[in-house]
Amino acid sequence: MSVPASREQVKQTVREVADIVQVIGEHVELKRAGARYTGLCPFHAEKTPSFSVNPQGQFYHCFGCGESGDVFSFVMKYHHLEFPEALKLLARKFHVDLPERQLTEAEQEQLRRRQSLYEANEAAAAVYERCLGEERHAAPARAYLEQRGVPAAAIARYRLGYAPDPEQAGWSYLIDRLRSRGLDAETLEAAGLAVRKERGGHYDRFRDRIMFPITDLTGRVVAFGGRLLGDGRPKYLNSPESVIFDKSRLLFGLFPHREAIRKKRSALVVEGNFDLLLLAVHGIDNVVAPLGTALTRSHLHTLRGYADEVVLLFDADAAGLKAALRSVPFLLAEQVTGRVALLPPGHDPDSFVRAEGPAAVQALVESARPLAEFVFDALVREHGLTLAGKSRIVSELHPLVEAAADADQRTLMIAHFSEKLGLPPTYFQPGRSARRPPPPAEEPAAGPPPGLAVLPRQEKQLVDFLILYPEQLPMLQAAGLGRMTLAPAAARLVTLLEQMVASGPCQPERLLTLPLAEEERAYVVRLLTSPPSFASAEESESARQLGEELVAWLRSTLQKNAGAGLQQQILEASRLGQTDRVMELLRLKLETERKRTGF
Repeated sequence: MSVPASREQVKQTVREVADIVQVIGEHVELKRAGARYTGLCPFHAEKTPSFSVNPQGQFYHCFGCGESGDVFSFVMKYHHLEFPEALKLLARKFHVDLPERQLTEAEQEQLRRRQSLYEANEAAAAVYERCLGEERHAAPARAYLEQRGVPAAAIARYRLGYAPDPEQAGWSYLIDRLRSRGLDAETLEAAGLAVRKERGGHYDRFRDRIMFPITDLTGRVVAFGGRLLGDGRPKYLNSPESVIFDKSRLLFGLFPHREAIRKKRSALVVEGNFDLLLLAVHGIDNVVAPLGTALTRSHLHTLRGYADEVVLLFDADAAGLKAALRSVPFLLAEQVTGRVALLPPGHDPDSFVRAEGPAAVQALVESARPLAEFVFDALVREHGLTLAGKSRIVSELHPLVEAAADADQRTLMIAHFSEKLGLPPTYFQPGRSARRPPPPAEEPAAGPPPGLAVLPRQEKQLVDFLILYPEQLPMLQAAGLGRMTLAPAAARLVTLLEQMVASGPCQPERLLTLPLAEEERAYVVRLLTSPPSFASAEESESARQLGEELVAWLRSTLQKNAGAGLQQQILEASRLGQTDRVMELLRLKLETERKRTGF
């Protein structure tokens, strides 16, 4: 009988083949920085990269918010998964067959519940697809899609389906077909596919609707959006939220369009599923859409991992303007570059691209206005520039100014709005606002701290080398590092490095867990995120050579210092008339010089 693998054994199996740079790089734009990779942290808003990925140690660390961990930690936190799900996702991604382990009853129940919902949604997607493609009562749906200009390739790519009219197919069309596959009505209810009747029993939630499967960031179907084919309300109906579906986090189209968005580093946000579909049909596929809700900060937080810029493409009606204005504080808070493009009156993205073509859409996107300009002009149109109007504009601008996560950004906004309104900047100062968020954490100073700035060249090289390669500390200690008299700033960092190496793994990031002064911490962070050329992965030979040079420098310096000490002793013995002592010291000095020079 085989013994079930332990959790640690299972983790190790996947950890050995799961490349953390590849996994994180699918969600964060990483740039090589020496032997590491850096990027903007996906777990907090920042404009300067402080997120570091170490491919050698297979771990990540954010110097800004302190988040750190391995590939499992990242997948769990980023995708909001439990460990068993993260393990399976990575195992599937890297083609690893995992041995089974005995789960606790609670884990088993949680896993069963989530898995049953995934299975129900996937099975429903297959039923809806088959209905649209094959069944006679789906003919109106096929005709509707053809009339809207949706080709067969797009239907297949987005897995479009049809939930039939109950007058033709009955009120339990989906329930009946999924029940034959072993899925009960209670599970379908939990998945949002069935609705319980007051007097018992269930009926299909979606009826006479074009069905859009909604996928999570791993491609699993977690919910549906249905567009009503006939008359009635609501025109669009989404699945209710469940343990696998959070509409405030997920964006329709992100999974199939993630590579296009990542390539362009820009995401186009539209309001509806058909808007997205028709833009994609015409070659504009860096587009996403919220799921029946306003664009949220969580949506933008997710998009930050794929795009540097978000363009809001909304209708020019009151609802579109309101939606754009509502999104502005979240764009500012997440430090995402945001622009707004409003469609010509009477158009939505769907009608505009069909009428004018994709080139016209691209031109509209390219001419999209920066956030500050859009907001100001919208408020001026609403309130005017009378004294009362300016007062109302200032009060509405306060939350936007305060939403800016960066102090420089906030200052620029205040200057912009003050000039536009002809008011002094003091009108936007904290004292005039009811609430003010805490100031953002200051970024490290631009240059090295005073104590480290004045280090001799070789002492600075020694400190930098040991911070980046702490595993080389024993080699330098053997060369006599402990007998060196270093500058106080260098000596303190060396002492801290000795403590770190003695207490655990030689990971440079662990140095930040020790009691560093503010200046020291800034120096270490800067070194790890922007390492010197000798630390480049392509120049590992340079790092080896530098290590050898430092060893030689240590030995030479110590011998030189020993010779200088002997010279002082010789002078003192000569002054005291100690002839024998002088001769002995001269012999020792000669030997020291021979060792130092090699002659």
